Amino acid sequence: MSERNYGAEIDALRQDINEIKELLKGGKTEEESSEDKPADSKLVEKIQDMTDDVVLASLMARIQNECAADGSTGRVVYTGVFASGGRQSNWIGMYNTDNLLKLIEDRTAEKVLNCIGSGDKLNILLALLRKPMTVAQIVSEGGFNSTGQVYHHLNALIAADLVEEDVYNDNKGTYIVVPYHVQGVIMLLAGISDMLNGEKFDRPGFEQSWY
Repeated sequence: MSERNYGAEIDALRQDINEIKELLKGGKTEEESSEDKPADSKLVEKIQDMTDDVVLASLMARIQNECAADGSTGRVVYTGVFASGGRQSNWIGMYNTDNLLKLIEDRTAEKVLNCIGSGDKLNILLALLRKPMTVAQIVSEGGFNSTGQVYHHLNALIAADLVEEDVYNDNKGTYIVVPYHVQGVIMLLAGISDMLNGEKFDRPGFEQSWY
């Protein structure tokens, strides 16, 4: 009876393991796999220990990994809830920052900001975020001089799909911020608040880490 060649068996086992690894990688070597990665895959540096919140830390790790995988400039993840006037909006979203920057290139950002970029339009949005209102209520509670002044700005907001008549309100002629755009207005305000961060703007309950 011949003796077993344990060295040869171990070598054969190693070969089998290597073949399995190659199959799991799609038959590519480690060098070939690295060549498939985007040239700028390290555009986003991975930062650790930004927060003690394990959920947020896990989310940050995820979006950093996704940026490393596709070579994008970044990700924005946001979630929130806003309740007012007997209504509630909840949202969870994620954006590739490359796509966000395109909103400037194609002048979409300019058009939207021009649409709401006056004090009167913003005051109407503020009033309607607090509760559904009629034009008469907006005039009296929003500090406007006349219904004509309100209609002038209100019609522009309606045309931009930011405001609409509340068809579920028994009081006809009552207006609201379009429900699926509430989060956009709130997040725009959050962005403005971030811009003021360099001025040490006092925001109770605000928490942010910069690296």
